Amino acid sequence: MKFKGLDYYDVAGLLSEEEILVRDTVREFVEDNILPIIEKHYSAGTFPMDLIPKMADLGMFGSTLPAKYGCAEMNNVAYGLMMQELERGDSGIRSFASVQSALVMYPIFTFGSEQQKDFWLPKLAKGEKIGCFGLTEPDYGSNPGGMITRAEDKGDHYLLNGAKMWITNGTIADVAVVWAKLNGVVHGFLVEKGTKGFTAPEMKGKHSLRASVTSELIFQDCKIPKENIFPKTDGLKSPLMCLNQARYGIAWGAIGSAMTCYDTALNYAKSRIQFGKPIASFQITQEKLVHMVTEITKAQLLCLQLGRLKDQKKLRFQQVSLAKRNNVNMALEIARVAREILGANGILDEYPVMRHMANLESVKTYEGTHEMHTLIVGEDITGIPAYV
Repeated sequence: MKFKGLDYYDVAGLLSEEEILVRDTVREFVEDNILPIIEKHYSAGTFPMDLIPKMADLGMFGSTLPAKYGCAEMNNVAYGLMMQELERGDSGIRSFASVQSALVMYPIFTFGSEQQKDFWLPKLAKGEKIGCFGLTEPDYGSNPGGMITRAEDKGDHYLLNGAKMWITNGTIADVAVVWAKLNGVVHGFLVEKGTKGFTAPEMKGKHSLRASVTSELIFQDCKIPKENIFPKTDGLKSPLMCLNQARYGIAWGAIGSAMTCYDTALNYAKSRIQFGKPIASFQITQEKLVHMVTEITKAQLLCLQLGRLKDQKKLRFQQVSLAKRNNVNMALEIARVAREILGANGILDEYPVMRHMANLESVKTYEGTHEMHTLIVGEDITGIPAYV
């Protein structure tokens, strides 16, 4: 059965023809290319590399950036709908696109030189090159300002030392956007694959995001050419701006996970017979389904307005924190309730629910934990920072 999506409040009526076209195109792509193979890759712990050129052909990388770099130049609502549909397939697939777009292409476009933009952006847009983003360190997650990765100015080059952890795409990346302190100030550097002293071992043994490459980045006396530093970075604010871009996409993506869990639970409840009738006829099951519809609808409206604000350049990062915090928590709760409705069948890979539930445990933590986003919004409404 083809996925129709959940749209209880006719949110589609608030979308443009282009936005609907993007959503439906990616929805079909997920149906035809991701769903048939994702459980196999999740079980094997592998990323489906053959999806990359197909995603590039549909303009999924750097999709909001200018056409002069080979990008689709779509608006932020269309980009959000793209992330929503990709995560309906799997959080790992959406994570790949998010990192390539929001954490690699965005900083190159925003902080890079014209030469860096002209060289890297078209290749990344076509999927000819893969990027990763190195900010989090083994001992510094929620406190990125405490990073110990250092760059030293050696006259004709920079010398980079340190390590990064939990890096999506790291092992398969051709270039890493790495944040390090130079004379005590955070700067961004482009570290290319093959740089002597740079290794990116893949992290194994994950119970979550298994269809995604997660890596450690290790830098041991890496010589970084002078032209590989971002000329327009401004301390820790710069990587946090990148994270804000990624969090925006995550807020949309979580809706996709929630929608497929709801859809699975609804169809199962209507066909599963107990005590002589479908379990969808029981009051407790209906309460669960209504709760799902309510929370997904609220998340859809939240993200639509967030996207409109972003397109109008009125967006505040605290608003993104609220959406990321709410929507991921919502999606994880819905996955758990969907598993309850499916009963023991909910743990089988015949259904996507358990996979989404496990993935969302990571999504709730990465790009700012649920707790940190709570404190970001808390400071915004009270004027009092609680995390210092």
